[in-house]
Amino acid sequence: MAITASLVKELRERTGSGMMECKKALVETNGDIDAAIENMRKSGQAKAAKKAGRTAADGLIVIQMTDDNKKGVMVEVNCETDFVAKDENFTSFADAVAQRALASDVATVEELLNAPLHDGEETTINTAREALIVKIGENMNVRRFERFESANGRLASYSHGSRIGVIVDIEGGDDELAKDIAMHVAASNPTCVSAEQVPADMLEKEREIFKVQALESGKPENIVDKIVDGRVRKFLSEITLLGQAFVKDPDITVEKLLAGAGAKVNTFKRFEVGEGIEKKQENFADEVMAQVRGD
Repeated sequence: MAITASLVKELRERTGSGMMECKKALVETNGDIDAAIENMRKSGQAKAAKKAGRTAADGLIVIQMTDDNKKGVMVEVNCETDFVAKDENFTSFADAVAQRALASDVATVEELLNAPLHDGEETTINTAREALIVKIGENMNVRRFERFESANGRLASYSHGSRIGVIVDIEGGDDELAKDIAMHVAASNPTCVSAEQVPADMLEKEREIFKVQALESGKPENIVDKIVDGRVRKFLSEITLLGQAFVKDPDITVEKLLAGAGAKVNTFKRFEVGEGIEKKQENFADEVMAQVRGD
């Protein structure tokens, strides 16, 4: 069967693969487009599996919100290098993943990967991910997402480039205040909203460390507890949103800023690209050779 340009074009549109790869697949299946798609999917899965062991610690944080700022989602999509993180194919894929996460009710990354990339399409997010791995040549992952829905307030977001993202659920105040709080979270990275939300085990661990430090410095035992209490208060002011000095005006705390505006932060979430991922350090020459070999 003759492999026409229109047949190649159709396969490209349905798979997102390159022209030469599509033509080769059609030749191998004698023009059977469905068989070509199946073979390309199998090939893509194999190539994606081969790259799955490579560390993907770069990428993007994408935030999508509804027009009324009542619902929002934040997604981290990873790749291996900053160069690919800026690639239009990768950014378009990440945007589509975030849109699907916002529009659907999936609860886990696995469910999200099995959801269609776009409405009315059979191609799942995972299939599209595998095809993109083959096309670009880097491992890629949808690492995590967080969905928000504000019951009594509204959502505000802030993105520091594409590497840090924040969503805040806030009641009261105005849009400028909400944006400022989201920006503050991005800059200061608090652990939680208030001291009451600090995990008990974290607080106890810090208290023990402070006590040992005070005793080893030769402080009298009768004042050690007071010293420890003071250090705990300082620790809480550093890690809680309400206790921190506001980044745009360090003379006031976030708690006082919110109180003055009659506002309240219900919750927030901050994502930073690659946080918690141990990035493998490779010799540059070895890395170049690996790329030459197509590993």
